[in-house]
Amino acid sequence: MSSMTIALLGQPNSGKSTLFNGLTGSRQHVGNWPGKTVEQKEGHFNHAGRKYTVVDLPGTYSLSAHSDEEIVTREYIAGGKADRVYILADASQLERTLFMLADYAGIRTPAVLLLNMMDVAAKQGKTIDSAVISRKLGIPVVPLSAVDTKNYAGFFQTLVDGGETPALLAETSLSNLYATVIGNPYRQVLDLLPAGGIGAYSASWLAVKLLERDASARQIVQSSLDAAAMAKLDSLVNRVENGSLLTGDCKFRWIDDLLKGSVSAAPSDKQKLGRFDRIATSKTWGKPLSIAMILLGLVLSFLPAAPFMAFGSMLPGILVPPVAGGLGTLGVPPIIISLLGDAVITAIGFVIAMAGFVFGISLVFGFLEEIGYMARISYVFDHTMSRLGLHGKAVMPFLVSFGCTIGGAAGARVIDSWGQRVLAISLAWVVPCAGTWGVVGLMSGTFFGVWAPLVVVSLFLTALLHMGITSRIFGRSLLQESDRSGLIMELPPYHKPRWKNLFRFVLNRMGDVLVRALKIVILVAVLFWLLSYTPDGDVSGSIIYAVGTFIEPVTALFGLKWQLFMAFLASAMGKEAALGVLSTLFATGSGVFSSAIGQGAVAPNLSSVLLSSISKAEALAFIFAFTFNIPCLMALAATYQETHSLKWTLRIAGYYLGMALLMAFLAYHVGLLIF
Repeated sequence: MSSMTIALLGQPNSGKSTLFNGLTGSRQHVGNWPGKTVEQKEGHFNHAGRKYTVVDLPGTYSLSAHSDEEIVTREYIAGGKADRVYILADASQLERTLFMLADYAGIRTPAVLLLNMMDVAAKQGKTIDSAVISRKLGIPVVPLSAVDTKNYAGFFQTLVDGGETPALLAETSLSNLYATVIGNPYRQVLDLLPAGGIGAYSASWLAVKLLERDASARQIVQSSLDAAAMAKLDSLVNRVENGSLLTGDCKFRWIDDLLKGSVSAAPSDKQKLGRFDRIATSKTWGKPLSIAMILLGLVLSFLPAAPFMAFGSMLPGILVPPVAGGLGTLGVPPIIISLLGDAVITAIGFVIAMAGFVFGISLVFGFLEEIGYMARISYVFDHTMSRLGLHGKAVMPFLVSFGCTIGGAAGARVIDSWGQRVLAISLAWVVPCAGTWGVVGLMSGTFFGVWAPLVVVSLFLTALLHMGITSRIFGRSLLQESDRSGLIMELPPYHKPRWKNLFRFVLNRMGDVLVRALKIVILVAVLFWLLSYTPDGDVSGSIIYAVGTFIEPVTALFGLKWQLFMAFLASAMGKEAALGVLSTLFATGSGVFSSAIGQGAVAPNLSSVLLSSISKAEALAFIFAFTFNIPCLMALAATYQETHSLKWTLRIAGYYLGMALLMAFLAYHVGLLIF
């Protein structure tokens, strides 16, 4: 069976992932591009006796080399790894989404243009003559609705019709526009370049990228010119101001010419805002409506998550007794039975419960993204997020993290720039999740009574300061200057959700998180079990007791007795674990591990025990350390899932551990002065 590799290219939200999923189904895998933190999606399908490998290239707005996503995309296309490139454009917004096609012109890799979302364009009253566009471009142009997998005949036909010598995108009309609009600077740069171009790039494409100050394109040209020619070229380019604006103007003029006579509705027609959209994008009501919608989404996400969470919680009770009994009858040592029952099975149940919440969050907010509302939320919060160096899309992880940081990390996928995505996740870790407030409420109420609200206010003020500091520290490495500009976007039209594609996306997301989380949580669970295990269940005979009492002189500097420090560490497994561990270590003295993964009971007299065991200053130190610690292991796994970078995941985790202890140190010593 012969094979062919095709690549899907397009702007974010152009429908690439929908088409990719429709073609490959479950026959796909996700990894990283070699040497990059950018996600690589590859799959395959068979058609007419031939095997096709499909590569879903990162969604970018252009082919300039300003980000890792753009560099990966451009190098893959020009490297000859794809036999054909399928460029997707949103048929309902061709004036904007054809910019990628204009930026592609001059790359000599065979191409096909897919006009996706034709169903949406039809509802807008647009009629598009794809045959006219095809004649102007010199390549196949296929009307498509990627959500309708039964209507892919036009797409499949291009695979057959292209044969072994598929068509290249015509660039003559665009090159003529450059020569007319930009004039001598363009022609002079063009004259210095090899007439046949370099590699897969035409001379015209390279000239345009040089005028746009594309450093990567300059390196390509430099390798083919002598020093004197390169110096003359640099001199010409440096005399041109606003090169990107000039070339961008030419590309949009080319798009206008392309659409003349092929689209029935005038390209300049603007959709009028509906009554709901006037409220959704209002400076006065837009933010309150967005916050209300997200809070409602958090509440609703528990409905589909509930069965998974209930099953995960019940799993240890269902499996552990028969497994323990069966292994016991086989003569398996008690320590192995305890390891499998108390550590592995319990950890699996914990992960399933938390993955259920990922399912709920992804389903609800995937629905909002699918119908077009998430773009409105990004729009109204763009100015606020810009103060942290982020776009408006970053508000999603922040607000969702009030419910669960796992969902906040997963929600960062809507951010196109990898650097902004990592920064948004690192800042979302600051936001106290729902599980935090139960512990904070008990501790602050127990030790500070009527003054407890002041403790809560101080946590919020500290969180804002924490965000500012974190943004400055991480932003230096993660954000390029181009990432700090405001969000430029066209609000997509509202449309009905494609349920099949939505559920496929949600289940894939849940599966990815589940697999990655199981590896991390089981590893840590076994480690914690080893530290806390004793044959008789007495904590004083465990390694955790020996280690805790040994390091207490150091942890005491942060205001954390060894029991508080162990509860602080356990809270990194799950916030709810802290109360169970405190109850175990201060009140009962056994069952440390089951408490650490949220299975242990809280002693009814815990408040009185804590009051007699630790001071107010120590309680304040623990509250701050606990609140700003790593959210949980599942959030750690979700962060790795979205960043595709172990280095940055560990860097963020180490940073939060350090900052949590620093805040505990400051809170403790301030507390000593006050109390």
